[in-house]
Amino acid sequence: MSFPIDPKQLQLGERQHFSGSSPRPRVQQRGKLPRHKQGEHFVKGPIPLDWLSRAAALPGKSIHMALVIWYAAGLTKSGTVAISRKWLALFGMNRYSAYRALTALEKQGLISVQRHRGRKPIVTLLDVPAGSQDSS
Repeated sequence: MSFPIDPKQLQLGERQHFSGSSPRPRVQQRGKLPRHKQGEHFVKGPIPLDWLSRAAALPGKSIHMALVIWYAAGLTKSGTVAISRKWLALFGMNRYSAYRALTALEKQGLISVQRHRGRKPIVTLLDVPAGSQDSS
């Protein structure tokens, strides 16, 4: 009678053991950064680090909104973009969190927003305000 399970498949590998500490996964080292494949979407840069770090420090989904804006700016090749719900959905946002994030980014001076009732907000990317930089 033959067993359907091969006992060799149940053996622990060389680095595995039962001592309670899990073995470290092997990290494959690469010389190159990951790149998008042909036809795949990406966020176009460079994005100024000071701009991005200020957006990341804001509450809620502000960093998500910042990435939506930069993604849209890269697609349209313009610093002024109309933010669509389709783009918001790509980054896991709904319109309410988007409006709060737009307000936070605007108060920080990273963007300007033109709002019209019933229409998409028109967002313009701005340079980081001078004099408001942290000295860290």
